[in-house]
Amino acid sequence: MHQSTDGSPSVDRPPAGRRRSPVQRRTLLRCAWIGLTGLLLFTVLLVLVRTGWSPLDRLDHGWVAALHRYALRHPVWTAAMQTLADIGAPWTMRALLGAAALWLWCVRARVLAGWVVAVGLLGWTVSGAGRALIGRARPHFADPVAVGSGAGFPSGHAIASAVACGALLVLLWPRADRAVRAVAGTGAALTVLGVGWTRLALGVHYPSDVLAGWAAAAAVLAGVTLAVELWLPGRLGRDVRRLHWRLRPRVQRVLAPPLPVEADGDPSRS
Repeated sequence: MHQSTDGSPSVDRPPAGRRRSPVQRRTLLRCAWIGLTGLLLFTVLLVLVRTGWSPLDRLDHGWVAALHRYALRHPVWTAAMQTLADIGAPWTMRALLGAAALWLWCVRARVLAGWVVAVGLLGWTVSGAGRALIGRARPHFADPVAVGSGAGFPSGHAIASAVACGALLVLLWPRADRAVRAVAGTGAALTVLGVGWTRLALGVHYPSDVLAGWAAAAAVLAGVTLAVELWLPGRLGRDVRRLHWRLRPRVQRVLAPPLPVEADGDPSRS
């Protein structure tokens, strides 16, 4: 690998006709499997919802009815769920992605910044278009504890939180050690699960809505990554390495202890 004058790896595009590395091929294969699995799960849920498959219908209505009764009896729980839902709202997640993309652009990781913008916009589009085209009604109660707008399938909160947490985790993962990866992965999973749970606890979505949102988010993340890797082979990895080299000197300056100052003529050194 060529080195630049400041010691960082070269990020120039590889020459045309160069074969993909084993890492790039594994990335393409992994993204293809994740994307196809997410798309397949979303399609299966859509078909089952549209055909009114009775086991899924009983599961959806049974869960939502039980959680609604619990929410009516426990207002503190309901207020906590509403607060968590507000924190994990789609606009919050999109703002995080926007801030990450702006920062990546400023440090010249331009392909990575475009990838973040693309997954955010595509997730937003899938959420809005899916609900508009499918038009599944949300749960309805005579005494609701929360009200959602628009159709219910798939859950917009579920898509936005999964896309945002997945994208931020992808940015962190290559530069983190095992402990940081464990903490970040656990935090991202708990955030996605927590936001999805609030939609059920507040009675504004069915479980299948949330599951479909997670499946759509997986397909979006994997699909955009696959498209970028096919269009610009290796550029995402190069931007990650560029980011690593730009950050490492700063981290080393913060963590390294100060060097002792040697004074000329110090009698203790004579």
